[in-house]
Amino acid sequence: MRFSVRLIQHLGTPREVVNLAVLADQMGFDQAWFPSDKFMYNAWSIIAAVAENTENIVVGANGTEPYAISPAEIAAFMATLDHLSQGRVAIGFGMHTEKMVNWLGHDTSDRLQRITEACDLMRRLWRGENAQFDGDVYHWSDQCYMRFKPFRDAIPIYVSGFADDDLELSGVLGDGSLPMVTPPESASLQAERILRGVRKAGKDPTEFDICGCAWFSVTEDGQGTMTDTLKDVLAYFGHYMDEETLATVGLSQASFAETQRHVDAGDYAAARAAVTPEMAQLAITGSPKDAIAKIEMLADAGVTQVSIGGPLGPDPAAAIRLIGEKVIPYFR
Repeated sequence: MRFSVRLIQHLGTPREVVNLAVLADQMGFDQAWFPSDKFMYNAWSIIAAVAENTENIVVGANGTEPYAISPAEIAAFMATLDHLSQGRVAIGFGMHTEKMVNWLGHDTSDRLQRITEACDLMRRLWRGENAQFDGDVYHWSDQCYMRFKPFRDAIPIYVSGFADDDLELSGVLGDGSLPMVTPPESASLQAERILRGVRKAGKDPTEFDICGCAWFSVTEDGQGTMTDTLKDVLAYFGHYMDEETLATVGLSQASFAETQRHVDAGDYAAARAAVTPEMAQLAITGSPKDAIAKIEMLADAGVTQVSIGGPLGPDPAAAIRLIGEKVIPYFR
């Protein structure tokens, strides 16, 4: 089992978020992800700062999508950061929800074809090829090629997805996949969706990295984990999960109707107050022992990397140390 940390803006200022990634690097985490969510801290800025201030950890933006930003810009940015980090980058490409992209007026009905073509174009650019292309979505001229030599001819692409067909596509296209496993009981469902695509593409499932994105809140004694930050995460993102995923713990999208209503109105305090104890099932909470039990469930489901996402715990730095000292060694 590999481990990554998934940092979110709820954890502090941009500098504090970067410092948490530095700590994760020191504690032996394999990767550090930062979500590319709309109107929140800019992922490119964060991961560039993380790469510059760390030594071993692989850095990447999760949920980068080809509507708000061109795959040409994504490919050039990642190739540049790959130089600066000496080969320590990966890209999380795709969407965990359509809704944020819809805010910007984009019709995402072509998302599967768009993601497919974008992945092909980025890989061609990293290989140093001319990416002239006339597809269903992209129409690039013969002037579409890198004006510098990439550090590597392949940067790992972890494809994000949220619906059945998106997750299957992630198995077809990706070097890895970044499914949400919120709740962790849904991991088997997400893994099977992904592995259908892996098998369809003729890949070896044992060599494919399923990086399950979970929400964690841990403390030494397992107390005090239902923090305001966890409530904020549950209120803001909980309703993005699909019905089949939520049903694995007896919830539905209707369970989040009130929190969603307050979030849509911009009343985040009311949304936090509307979070119920049942909603906390979407997260992994408690002591290191509790976390280990849930991670073993993820491993049994086929998850090969756990993305430990915010809120992390009442004290995010202490939680990273706790996981680095008591959870990661258990699996190695």
